[in-house]
Amino acid sequence: MVLDMKKKIMACLVAAIVILCSLTHVRSDASNHRYKEGDDVPLYANKVGPFHNPSETYRYFDLPFCSPAHMQEKKEALGEVLNGDRLVVAPYNLEFLKDKESEIVCKKKLKQEEVSQFRAAVSKDYYFQMYYDDLPLWGLLGKFDKEGKDDPSEHKYYLFKHLHFDILYNKDRVIEIIVKSDPDALVDLTEDKEVDVEFTYSVKWKDTEIPFEKRMEKYSQISSLPHHLEIHWFSIINSCVTVLLLTGFLATILMRVLKNDFVKYTHDEEAADDQEETGWKYIHGDVFRYPKYKSLFAAALGSGTQLFTLAIFIFLLALVGVFYPYNRGALFTALVVIYALTSGIAGYTAASFYCQLEGQNWVRNLLFTGSLFCGPLFLTFCFLNTVAIAYSSTAALPFGTIVVIFLIWTLVTSPLLVLGGIAGKNSKAEFQAPCRTAKFPREIPSLPGYRKTLPQMAMAGFLPFSAIYIELYYIFASVWGHRIYTIYSILFIVFIILLVVTAFITVSLTYFQLAAEDHEWWWRSFLCGGSTGLFIYGYCLYYYHARSDMSGFMQTSFFFGYMACICYGFFLMLGVVSFRASLFFVRHIYRSIKCE
Repeated sequence: MVLDMKKKIMACLVAAIVILCSLTHVRSDASNHRYKEGDDVPLYANKVGPFHNPSETYRYFDLPFCSPAHMQEKKEALGEVLNGDRLVVAPYNLEFLKDKESEIVCKKKLKQEEVSQFRAAVSKDYYFQMYYDDLPLWGLLGKFDKEGKDDPSEHKYYLFKHLHFDILYNKDRVIEIIVKSDPDALVDLTEDKEVDVEFTYSVKWKDTEIPFEKRMEKYSQISSLPHHLEIHWFSIINSCVTVLLLTGFLATILMRVLKNDFVKYTHDEEAADDQEETGWKYIHGDVFRYPKYKSLFAAALGSGTQLFTLAIFIFLLALVGVFYPYNRGALFTALVVIYALTSGIAGYTAASFYCQLEGQNWVRNLLFTGSLFCGPLFLTFCFLNTVAIAYSSTAALPFGTIVVIFLIWTLVTSPLLVLGGIAGKNSKAEFQAPCRTAKFPREIPSLPGYRKTLPQMAMAGFLPFSAIYIELYYIFASVWGHRIYTIYSILFIVFIILLVVTAFITVSLTYFQLAAEDHEWWWRSFLCGGSTGLFIYGYCLYYYHARSDMSGFMQTSFFFGYMACICYGFFLMLGVVSFRASLFFVRHIYRSIKCE
């Protein structure tokens, strides 16, 4: 029955991924992207916002641009809404193969408050984003001239009023689009007074030999430049050297020490029975004593296993090319769908392990499992969504999207969690302990300060973090900036290195802990492995203050709020990896000796 349940869960995951791969490709209204001369090609205005604050985005027509008489919004997928996209048909007519010179969008008298609104946007380096036949394009709203004066009140502010579109085509398909602002067509916004402005645009079509299938390659070329590849490969080489040195050193030390231990303990078994035992063999009757708060421990294992499975599936989708540049919302859609479908894995792992630890209240354990990660994420979302609503930002999710997510959690996540929990409870698996547990626990000897939990966590977290910190900058610049990350193969290698280093360092610390006759290694191994997440959050502080220009309450709260959830997820995921590695190691060494 358990095997059948596992097969059903895996079948559902595979089917969902196949569907996801086919649905995450965002299509324009012209679904085949083929046009005839004079056909209307869809141009959508998306959002505006400060260039250095990627989370602080607003609807395009929140600024007093020339708006169409009838606002026509594009129907968006779940991932697009989560990404903050709000596409509206723009008032520009860019018909296929139709050149235009200085076409008028509208003539408008900007009121005093509208001038002030535009000036504030220009002073914060606002940019706009549009999509033309699913191709992204950007531009700045204006510029400000300091004229050698440090006082912002003495700066000159200008709004660009003319846009020029260069569009490349290959036969009947659009290949590329570039938008340029005319530096000579400016509107002075320095003073608070009404201004007459005429918004215009021009279009130039050019033939190209670039095939349609390669039109997205230019957006990922910056990641493949020699300079960036050198840095990426330097990161890989640095990490590999770290792994080789660490694993080689630890393997040599552990093999030699363990060999000596096995010889010693074998000799002791052949010697007098009343000889006193020392070292890790001395605590064989306590090393498999179940940890405190075993329900919480099992829930952490379940949640971490689910997040680890989620990461693996995301990497698989990335490596097969699902997350190509500007496939709007594909990553967010994948995260929501796969997380919902993998909740059965969390329920099965948590309930199965909880029952192995002779737990009785498996229903409460499932509640712990379901809320351990989702609970903090939900509270963080509620706060940040409230902030986004207060700012009238597109980062605020509409009520309908919140209902959809709630229905996914109610109809998919929760039932799969319960089904997985039932399968885990009925698995009847027993905890495989090679040694009998004594009736009463031994007293743990007094240990020096560096053997305590916090110093051990600091040591265990620093080494894995040092293997990935170079790559972290590029990930942060992509997630919290405007760079594009496409070299997922390198990222996957770094991820594997992270797992290997985490496992090895935790196994080593577990051995030294047992050698000091401290048998409470369960929680220690989990915390030591997960401590890398704390180092990543520390890097967030450094990145925010030293490597970015983010500012403002909304951007700051979004950055530190959601990064706290991401680092917490890393804490759970790496904690599972480290505990599983330590459990395998502890079982192995105690099977290798005779314990009575």
